[in-house]
Amino acid sequence: MFPSVLIVDDEPSILQSLSGLLSDEGFDVATAANGYEALKVIDAESPDLVLLDIWMPGLDGIETLKEIKKDNPHIQVIIITGHGTIETAVRATKLGAFDLIEKPLSIDKIIVAINNALNFRRLEEENKYLREKTLEKNSINGESPKTKELKREIAAAAPTDSYILITGENGTGKELVARTIHQLSPRADQPLIDVYCAVIPDELIESELFGHEKGALSGALTKKIGKFELASNGTIFLDEIGDMSLMTQAKILRVLQEQQIQRVGGSRTISVNVRVIAASNKNLELQIEKGNFREDLYYRLNVIPIEVPPLRQRIEDVPVLVETFLNEFANQNRSKPKTITQAAIDMLCSYSWPGNVRELKNLIERLVIMVDKPVLDRDDIPASYNLAICKATGTIDTEFLQIEKLKEARKAFEKEYIQRKLIENRNNITKTAKSIGVGRSYLHKKIRSLQ
Repeated sequence: MFPSVLIVDDEPSILQSLSGLLSDEGFDVATAANGYEALKVIDAESPDLVLLDIWMPGLDGIETLKEIKKDNPHIQVIIITGHGTIETAVRATKLGAFDLIEKPLSIDKIIVAINNALNFRRLEEENKYLREKTLEKNSINGESPKTKELKREIAAAAPTDSYILITGENGTGKELVARTIHQLSPRADQPLIDVYCAVIPDELIESELFGHEKGALSGALTKKIGKFELASNGTIFLDEIGDMSLMTQAKILRVLQEQQIQRVGGSRTISVNVRVIAASNKNLELQIEKGNFREDLYYRLNVIPIEVPPLRQRIEDVPVLVETFLNEFANQNRSKPKTITQAAIDMLCSYSWPGNVRELKNLIERLVIMVDKPVLDRDDIPASYNLAICKATGTIDTEFLQIEKLKEARKAFEKEYIQRKLIENRNNITKTAKSIGVGRSYLHKKIRSLQ
């Protein structure tokens, strides 16, 4: 299908010559002699691009451009004029014109401008599609009252620039909420920069957050752009901010107050326009009482508080989440999605889910990989997920509880070991992974899973 172009000009000779030339170039061409006629053609045919003369009797080019962009913002418009001025060009650009070409017209310039405009439109459509897919991937699944309230809070908070503090247990989906807020915000086209506060050593925090100049630190062979500068005009997500040291908290507070940074070793003050979303699995008010968290930083961040409920408080969402994860892992493995029986769903709904949505997702991934049949049943689910039933009947499996305690002890050891290795390697993920003897991507996943 050829791109369609509407030519709007009150001079018949220009309509005839341009129409013939563009048709020869492979475009599907329509014409209109004035603005009113052009709007009728657009309503009927919705062309990809409009070549619009600016000086016409009746509805002139500027007024026609306003009407086009009001109802059809996706249509690219190139202004053609015999009386080009800077004022006209600025006004047309502000109203949404892609380009302005002066008469006498050069067909080469017109072809270049048309192709550039159509390529720009394709990029816009691709970006829109990618944003929609990202939003779909990051969507909050479930229709329980708790989840509906969470979605309502996200929808209300996202369009603003206000700081947000997300709280909730490990595995509830705080990062998912942060990404959804960013994707629904006016900053969606700008970067979302993650900072996992728990793993950055104090001696590296300034370099990580604010950057450094060449030679400012031992081994700093090049200039480094910090997280806040990378996030300028976008969003910075401070994950597990409750694990930050008091010294680091003070530095973060200063940046939030002044919206300015200085790179380590630099003298220039750099303004940053950043929206801040923070998250913590800790009770920060309790941490303030213990002297572990700054009260002024808490109130600076807690403009809009959002609490992500644990899965046990929205157990009605388990069937929806299970179906979502079954489809997700089927897509990853390029296989037909498995189904699950109602008996198995009932069993999952009776469990308390201490690891929340992350635990449920890990279980479904395990079942998809390890169970070699299309329908998952109750017998395919590990016995440990009968814990709630065992407690109710007074027949708790002590051996299972011991195994769970062993798992927790192993998790605590892994967390401490990886934190120590990160510090030894100055937070360099590649070097840390090499020293431990694992792959870089595996270490990233392990850091996330261990929170």
